[in-house]
Amino acid sequence: MPELPEVETMRRGIAHLAGLRIDTASFPRSSVRPIVTRPAPARLRRRLAGRTIVAVHRFGKRVVLELDAVGPENRGWLVIEPRMTGLLLVVDPPTRTHVRMELGIDSRACPRLIFWDRRGLGTIRLLDAGELAAACGPARLGPDGLVVTGSALAERLGGSRRAVKVALLDQRAVAGIGNIYAAEILFAAGIDPRTACRRLRPADWERIAAAARSILEKAVRMEGSSIGDETYRTADNRTGRFQRQHRVYGRAGEACHACGGPVVRLVQAQRSTFFCPCCQWQRRR
Repeated sequence: MPELPEVETMRRGIAHLAGLRIDTASFPRSSVRPIVTRPAPARLRRRLAGRTIVAVHRFGKRVVLELDAVGPENRGWLVIEPRMTGLLLVVDPPTRTHVRMELGIDSRACPRLIFWDRRGLGTIRLLDAGELAAACGPARLGPDGLVVTGSALAERLGGSRRAVKVALLDQRAVAGIGNIYAAEILFAAGIDPRTACRRLRPADWERIAAAARSILEKAVRMEGSSIGDETYRTADNRTGRFQRQHRVYGRAGEACHACGGPVVRLVQAQRSTFFCPCCQWQRRR
């Protein structure tokens, strides 16, 4: 579930670790589904111990710890992708069973960083500069959703036959937008999610980009959306608040806040889409 606002909130919640040293790294064994870790935990443990966290970055839906060069190790980047249920925590985790990585930090104020993942779909990878560019560079990730422009969207998606909602989930086109925020962005822009990208005009893409920047910025300020069972939490174990601002997502059958008509749910590319047929028009030609 974590999308740009949730992952940016994670990044901000651990940004104070920059300048601190990783004393120890552990990857607890358990009976639950293991996550993807590269290199293998035993080697990664050795390669992380003693490294200083130079900076904490975000690339799309990934948090990246930039590490200093030490001994035989060149500068590295620890790329953590939360995916569906991953959390980065500086407090006690919801369960010990689903702790996937625990870094001991040389700090009395913040002695540990935990990556917790209930479903085990997240990934942890230690990359060098070339590997980072291949995994998180412009060939893999489009402009960030917080700064994307209408012209960039039109250039990347304007000729596509895909429905615009499906296309906005393409991380190569725009980084960070997922199912929740794509629905909210298109509602704010007044565009039917079924509309083919090639039917949209430059002014439409400008509205979509403006809505993306505005909604994502507000969602970051409100520390993301905690939906369903509220698995998503901030680094210090607080729920997000932006779910209170959702206009269509998760509101099928409820009255639209703008027109009073019913919010509709449909399935696109095996994902639920929520929209208001009255407020969101579909350009057909």
